[in-house]
Amino acid sequence: MSTLLNNIDVDLDEIRNKLYEKLKPSGWGDKLKTFLLSNDFDQILNQLLKDAKEDKRFTPVLKQVFRAFEECPYNELKCVIIGQDPYPQQGTADGIAFSCSNIKHVPSSLKYIFKELEETVYKNKSYDWDTDLKRWSNQGILLINSASTTTINNVGQHYDIWRPFMEFLFDLLSCENPGVIYAFLGRVAQGWTGHAPEEAVKLIASHPASAKHSSKEHWDSDDLFNKITNLMWKHHKYKMIW
Repeated sequence: MSTLLNNIDVDLDEIRNKLYEKLKPSGWGDKLKTFLLSNDFDQILNQLLKDAKEDKRFTPVLKQVFRAFEECPYNELKCVIIGQDPYPQQGTADGIAFSCSNIKHVPSSLKYIFKELEETVYKNKSYDWDTDLKRWSNQGILLINSASTTTINNVGQHYDIWRPFMEFLFDLLSCENPGVIYAFLGRVAQGWTGHAPEEAVKLIASHPASAKHSSKEHWDSDDLFNKITNLMWKHHKYKMIW
């Protein structure tokens, strides 16, 4: 299947195949393959390409959209942290929620997260402010947003576009990963709590961006990171290194 983007012929089958190949090493390829081949995913791609043709470019770039899954081995999955939107600034989001390995500076949301980690987990000891959060993903934390893309400089534009994917993902996790810990950050993410299994552990916190909007010095995460650390040890006997 092909479509037209700024007079360039784009092969959706080729896009699907490339995304699938990137997901295979982590074990997510076969898990998400049904969705990648679905009409729902065709509609997502067509909408993104249509918007781009109309100069409503999106972020992150398509090749990084599923990076959270590429870096989180499916067989090591222990926790899912759900945010709201990718960073809307061009070139900042890298496909892992809150991560920004494409740039050198630390965005405000990630600053609040790192400060919270320093104060609650590491008790003001030295902490590495590495903006690439793949180190968390590699330990079995799936860091995703309620929408995997958004229009550049305009958040909240793609929740409906990605809703079928989120529904598919929650159905998959509910059936195959009943022991997963869930953390919902922000109002939009918390709208998905009912899609997680009733018996699952569900942690609720405000979004770190809310601290900036309220001009607060600190983000009150309700001790989120210590809770996840303790639960990962309790349920999986794994010592999380943030």
